[in-house]
Amino acid sequence: MNHAGPVAVVTEVDDVTADMVIAELNQHGVPVVRFDPSDIGERLVLSARFGAAPGGRLRTPSRDTALEGVRSLYWRRPTWPHFDHLDGPDARFAGAQVRHGLGGTLYALPNARYVNHPLRNHTAEHKPLQLAVAERLGLTVPPTLISNDLDDVRAFIAEHGQVVYKALRWTPYRRTDGVGLTTWTEPVTADEVDEAVTVVPHLFQARVDKVADIRVVVVGPEVFAVRIDSGLLDWRADYDALSYEPVTLPSRVERALIAHLEHFGLVSGSFDLALTRDGDLHWLELNPNGQWGWLEDETGLPIAAAFAEVLAQGATT
Repeated sequence: MNHAGPVAVVTEVDDVTADMVIAELNQHGVPVVRFDPSDIGERLVLSARFGAAPGGRLRTPSRDTALEGVRSLYWRRPTWPHFDHLDGPDARFAGAQVRHGLGGTLYALPNARYVNHPLRNHTAEHKPLQLAVAERLGLTVPPTLISNDLDDVRAFIAEHGQVVYKALRWTPYRRTDGVGLTTWTEPVTADEVDEAVTVVPHLFQARVDKVADIRVVVVGPEVFAVRIDSGLLDWRADYDALSYEPVTLPSRVERALIAHLEHFGLVSGSFDLALTRDGDLHWLELNPNGQWGWLEDETGLPIAAAFAEVLAQGATT
């Protein structure tokens, strides 16, 4: 166990959510080293040894940190360098060296607690796997089809009537004119689906007749649930239309959500649930590194303090 060294916070420059956690750590006198992988170069220097005399150091403008001394690593919203000043092949080569050199070293810290380990985050981001685990844990999962078979997709929509389309993974997307686009959860009819659906798998899901959404942030043993009322199919489309209320989940649901994270080896995660008029909860998805800072601002729930507590504890075994 390592309870004396710094907490490493790996994130982009403008990350208000990380700032909230760092402020809590500062209040408890826990040292913090913050950096972004895109700082590699003069602002971020790595030297790691393996084999004989293993160890190493990570140097930023404000700290020189022994890798074996990092008590926890908080993997928030890191960005990777693009090396735009290099030509295409050289830029791709340099980028791969950073991801596998710096990234690989950070993934192998000997004494750190990860919140969360980046590779486990990556595994948990796969929606088909999320759905299968949720179902095995007894959570109510809406009928869902992942397919690029046009006949199967149309039959699924005909069977369930009201169906929505969801992206299997959020991906940065820009039009040729540079305008950024976002894929929302959208209703879809059989007439709208054509041969284009055969190119890649798509996710279709029976629409839940919900009265509200529940966003649940789990941090170690702590469960923070917030009811979000909006009247929108996808509440992310208009934050100004939202109202919030902290709620308590049934204990069996809390246990299942914690077990869902434990299945993936995660310490924290954000879940989306749909609440029906009858009070039933339908599991929608997990974001292993979801945003939550605005929920604390809106409700006063001590989420940042919970993250700081887990990070300050360091590895428990």
